[in-house]
Amino acid sequence: MPGRGPEKSDSLTVRVQRKFPDARSVHRLDMSTSGLLVFARGADMHQRLSCLFRERAVKKSYIAIVSGRVGSTAGEIELPLASDWPNRPRQKVDFAIGKPSLTRYFLLDDLKYPAHVCKHHDGGDLTACRVQLEPVTGRTHQLRVHMAAIGHPVLGDELYGGSVGNNSQRLLLHARKLTFIHPLREELLTLTSAAPF
Repeated sequence: MPGRGPEKSDSLTVRVQRKFPDARSVHRLDMSTSGLLVFARGADMHQRLSCLFRERAVKKSYIAIVSGRVGSTAGEIELPLASDWPNRPRQKVDFAIGKPSLTRYFLLDDLKYPAHVCKHHDGGDLTACRVQLEPVTGRTHQLRVHMAAIGHPVLGDELYGGSVGNNSQRLLLHARKLTFIHPLREELLTLTSAAPF
């Protein structure tokens, strides 16, 4: 969606609607996240696809490179999230008013970046790992906040990454797969996009 001000008037939605005026955004990404988005053609399809996302009938899979090594090969992060109003657009873990949020993670491989390529806050080599992330809920910044909350922020995350926020030229988070039943054809669709990192 376009942002506020003339310098933010361009967006993928604007570009898609130039070719397909009836296109409506269904699945968006944080500005710095790469990967799959979903657009619907027309109001009816927009309502049907939006309903699939709202009812959690779409399986979403992301790839990320995070700081450190997660403690197990797979796990769940279940921490309630809320807007951090004084520091918007930041979100925060909030046990009093936060909405239930669940992320599943899977360790894919360990990585090590030499100090001359990517320095950690202590000046040494940076240990990192590639993980697959599956958001069961779809809260704003959910994957980024959850990974930071367990001590493994996504590399390049300037909002939640702390000292590792500047260790990459981009946010290393990519929406790589969406799986759902097409609302009209009733066929299983699996959409994929290879991570560029």
